[in-house]
Amino acid sequence: MIRFTMLSAGSGGNAILIATDTARILIDSGVSFKQLTARAAAVGESIEGLDAVFVTHEHRDHVLGLGTLARKLGVPVYMTPGTRDCLPGSVGRLPRVEVFEAGEAVQVDGAVVRSFSVSHDAADPVSYVVEAGGAKLGLAADLGHPSHLVRSRLAGCHGLILESNHCPDMLRRGSYPPMVQQRIRGRQGHLSNDAMSALLAALVHDALQVVVLTHISEENNTHELAYDTAAQVVAGRPVEVHVAWQDRPTRIFEIRA
Repeated sequence: MIRFTMLSAGSGGNAILIATDTARILIDSGVSFKQLTARAAAVGESIEGLDAVFVTHEHRDHVLGLGTLARKLGVPVYMTPGTRDCLPGSVGRLPRVEVFEAGEAVQVDGAVVRSFSVSHDAADPVSYVVEAGGAKLGLAADLGHPSHLVRSRLAGCHGLILESNHCPDMLRRGSYPPMVQQRIRGRQGHLSNDAMSALLAALVHDALQVVVLTHISEENNTHELAYDTAAQVVAGRPVEVHVAWQDRPTRIFEIRA
């Protein structure tokens, strides 16, 4: 069994709290320690007693609160060498850093956290699949291209957290300058609703229980449009679809093998 909540999701900050029967894990810490604590409490959880923090990449919206969290709780922080070497100076000292190579798996108190490389404009970005008790939770966010590697790593997951960043038409008609639009659309940018839909269609299976959409652009997308796009893919199946917000946590989701 795996329980999880998206404490924050988007350009304003990213953090996922995951709990198994034996382990408590945070993926990214892109909001302040105060906000992280408050949002966990809002859903009846706590960040006290974390066993590990895993970082996807070094961008500010994923590491803003990392230093304070690590120093206050003394929790080990796991990341790739490239991410470690490119952390912003504002993160400060990290008391316990554990480095792994992309593609490696890390054991955390009975849970297994499997990393895999993704295509994004960062130094050495990865995403993760967390496994415990036969249940699998997969994350695919902050990537511009859902490669064969991404699809293969996420195959068979009981829960999926998928980026659905933008609607291509809204992005094209929006206020972003052409260079920024090109970055977002590019293979090292962010997944569109259409790309998310194609990825989800490749991953849907009879044991999939919940899909949470993340990193929704406030200017180039809507929650309703992203939700409808995913809901069409899983129509007729007993799969819950939810959309995560930037300014508040989701409810707690539970998946089982």
